This record gives sequence, structure tokens and C-alpha cells, in this order.
Amino acid sequence: MANDVVLGAAMRSNLLTLQNTQRNIDATQLRLATGKKINSALDGPQSFFTAQSLNNRASDLTRLLDGIGQSIRTIEEADKGVTAMSKLLEQADSIVSSARDALASSDGEARIVGSVDLRNVSNLNGLGSLATGQAFSISTTDDSGARISSTFTIANNLSAGDLAAQITDAFADTHSGEIVAKISETTGYLEISSAGGRSFRVEGTTATPVAGTGFAALGIGSYFEDETRAGATVSAATIVAGNTVSTISLYEAPGNLVDAGDVVAGSTLTNANGTTVVGGILAADTLNITINNTTSTTAIALSGTWQDVVDSINQDAAVNQLVKASFNSNTGSIELTSLSDTVENIGINFVAVGASATRQFNVGWGDTSGNLQNLGAPGLAAGTYETIVALNNSTEALDKFAKDYNTVREQINSLVKDANYRGVNLLEGDNLTTFFNEDNSSRLVTEGATFTAEGLGLVVANFNSAEAVEEMGRLTKAAIEEVRSFGSSLSNNLSIIQTRQTFTEETINTLKAGASDLTDADLNEEGATLLALQTAQQLGVTSLSLASQSQQSVLRLF
Repeated sequence: MANDVVLGAAMRSNLLTLQNTQRNIDATQLRLATGKKINSALDGPQSFFTAQSLNNRASDLTRLLDGIGQSIRTIEEADKGVTAMSKLLEQADSIVSSARDALASSDGEARIVGSVDLRNVSNLNGLGSLATGQAFSISTTDDSGARISSTFTIANNLSAGDLAAQITDAFADTHSGEIVAKISETTGYLEISSAGGRSFRVEGTTATPVAGTGFAALGIGSYFEDETRAGATVSAATIVAGNTVSTISLYEAPGNLVDAGDVVAGSTLTNANGTTVVGGILAADTLNITINNTTSTTAIALSGTWQDVVDSINQDAAVNQLVKASFNSNTGSIELTSLSDTVENIGINFVAVGASATRQFNVGWGDTSGNLQNLGAPGLAAGTYETIVALNNSTEALDKFAKDYNTVREQINSLVKDANYRGVNLLEGDNLTTFFNEDNSSRLVTEGATFTAEGLGLVVANFNSAEAVEEMGRLTKAAIEEVRSFGSSLSNNLSIIQTRQTFTEETINTLKAGASDLTDADLNEEGATLLALQTAQQLGVTSLSLASQSQQSVLRLF
């Protein structure tokens, strides 16, 4: 066309070269600006999409790292809880040890402590087998040694607190407060105790006595046994402080105590008041000593002396590792002393054989008055007459230890409740799942445990006997071992998660490095390339100038 500008071949070639150089300069400047040699799929589809895949996986794993980190914090919180709980359990175990020492050195107190919470019982009538009109008596001795007794009847709408108040008031009003009863504010258990460590006896009485099942409904049934009295069976408990039970002082005549060498059968003996308590014993009559209602002696003959009775008990292999018999010459009485904390009660069975119009054997085991264990009027018929005496080493000091233990127990429950992290509580049975890869196929489940007091098997403490103390010690030791074992499992899982956290971080770095290998530019190389291209561009401009000189020569002709 007439208006077209005609470029020479040399100029056109140089112009194309400059254009290519500029495009290369632009591409190199982009690489330098972004640091990447592959900025889009157009720059290299295979490398671009492979790098994108690697970066996507690295991004997924980065999000997983957040979850892994939170799992670590959850386990750390649980581990702190385990550490604190271990200290609480060790404190509880120390309390048990103190209670054990106190029990071993204690003379004990004569008292009954129940095992049923009666705080909310407003009407004892209908509680278990208790019914309106049933009654029981409590007997002990006053400061002069005389027998004192009060009877209590289950009335309609009688609450447990009212019954305890009646017992306390009855002895406070008519005597000197020798018996005190209360409902524990801490446990709600019925507690009956005597003043000054004197023994006391509780038994079903009247035509409708409280039976063993009735006492069990009150939570004190473990102290009671069915005993034979004057041909009738009564549910009764004689409670002795400490570990020794003895007969009353026996006299041949006023001021003349029985000697160990005196013969039992055929003798007539009195108590301190001159009342006949032993008489008409036949040579065939025997005694039998039972420990904890199970282990018992063979028949002990009463045909010999009191010392023979003592020796027979001490020589009986069935019981001589548990109790020791002795004759106290200063008091004229036989004593049975527990040799083991496992001895909770001692049963004395008087076995009458044949007929005797004057037979009596009211020696008052565990009774300083000689009247509480009355087997019946003179002339006991043939048969077995049983007295069960409960030994009690428990004291108010032991109650304090039990209260301290239960305080620790409550704090364990509080600690468990507080040991949660973002709603997950491994100490309250929750499980924690930690994922380690992007499709959740690799995971670790940290199983929780229920470490409340109930979950650990720690019942409310009751240090009323050696067996109770030992049982609490066993439960506490088991809880300590369980918590320690769980702590070890937590530590193992925490180590695994931390190892996987490190591995995931390194994997992310590897993936990102792989993506960089495919797409990142070598800035040194790109810089050198840009410099070379800029030089080439300058040379191209110079070449283009040279190519235009022929046309410039024509211009000078005008």
C-alpha cells in the first residue's frame, strides 16, 4: 500500500531480535520478582501441578499440626491432674498409716458406729424390718458399778435423729450421761458410745423386740448376734473398749476373791454385792470359745480349776494364735485378750449338760456389774447359752482420721472435675483421638479413665476396726497403682504424639522443599540472565542503528 512503511530486511531482523530480547527480559524480571521459575501452568504444567499437589498436602498437614498441638495440651493437662492426684492419694495413704498406728496403740472406746446414712430418715417405722412397737434396751454401769438400763421403743414418725436424742436424754436425765448417741453430721451414721470407756450392752427386749434385721436397718447389725437367754433367743451386742474382755470379780465369800486353783464345778460364787452368780455347775458342763463367729475351741471342761480353764484355752491350737486367756488374781476374774487385729468379737458358749436345779453361770463377760449377761434364773436347763462380746479399738481420734481421709476423697473428685482441657477430660472417662495424616487413616486414641473416688473404688472411710483400716489401705494402694499405671500410659501416648508432631513438621518441610525444587527460580542465574539480556538489548539497538545508516545516507542527499 502507498502508506505502508517499508523496512529493510536487516532492520526487520534486528527489530525481531529486540522484541524477543524484551520478552525474555520481561520473563526474567517476573521470575526475579516472584522468586519462581514456574508461576502458572503455562510456564510448565507438569511441574506446576506437581508442586501444587505437594503444597496442598503440606497445607493439610499444617492444619493437622494444630490438632496435634491441642492433643498435646490435653494430655499435659491430664498428666498434671494425675500428678496432683498421686499426691492426694499418697496423702490418703499416709492418713491410713496414721490410723493404723493409732489403732495399734489405742485402748479403744466402747461404741457402736453404723454404716447407713440415716440423716434423711424421718420415720424409722418401716425402715427395713423395723416396725412400730419394737423395742430395745441399752444397759451399762454407773460410777458405783451398779447396773443402769433404759428401754427405747420404735414409735410411728420417729426419726433417726429423734431416736439418738432419746437415748442421750434418757441417760442424761436419769443417770450421769453414761451413754451418748448421735447421728454423724459427716456420714449420717448412728453412733452409740459410753462414757469413760465402760462396756455397754444393746439387746432386743419386750414382747416385740428389735431383731437382728432391725438393727441391720439402723446400720449397726454387724455388732449383733443371736444369743440364748433363759430359753429365749435375743439379738444382742456387748461392746467392750480395747482388746480385753473379762468376767466380773468372783468371790467365794464377801472379801474372799476366787483363786486360780479353786474348782469350778460344785462351787458357789457371788459378785461384789453378794449375789450368787455361779452355782450348781456339773462336772460335765463345758465352755466353748469362738473367734469372729467361725474359729472355735473344742469343749473346755469345767470339772477342773479356773486355771485349768485358762490353760485349756491357751493350749487350743485353733484359737491360741488369736486370743490369750489369763487369770487375774488381783480381781478374781478370767481375761481373754486379743492377740490380733483381726479379732472383732469373741463368743463364749456355756454348754449345760443334764439337769441342775441350782445351775448358774452369770460371770458377766464384758460386764463390770455382773448383771448384763444374765443367762436366766437358777436352774438353767440343758442347752447352749451364748454371749458375744465385740472388741472395739476405735476412738474419736480415728474418727478424725476418717474425716481427713474423706476430705481428701472429696478433693479427688474436685480435681478430676477441673482436669479438663477444651471440654475433654481424660480423668473423667473421655477419650482423645489424634489424627496424623490428611485422610485420618493414621491416628492414636488416648483412652481416658474414670478417676473419681468412686471410679477408683475409694469408698467413704470408716476406721472403726482393724479390718476397716486395712481395707482402706488396700483400696488406697490399688488406687495409687492404677493412677500411676495410667500416668505411664499418658506419658507413652504423649511421647508418641510429640514424635509424630516432629515427623509431621519435617514432612511439611520436605513437601514444601519439593515444591520449591519444581517451581522456585535460581535468583543468581536469573540475575545473570537479566544482565545478559540487557546487554543483548543494547547491542540490538546499536545493530538496528547500523542497519538504518543506508537510509540515512539517502536522506543527506537532499
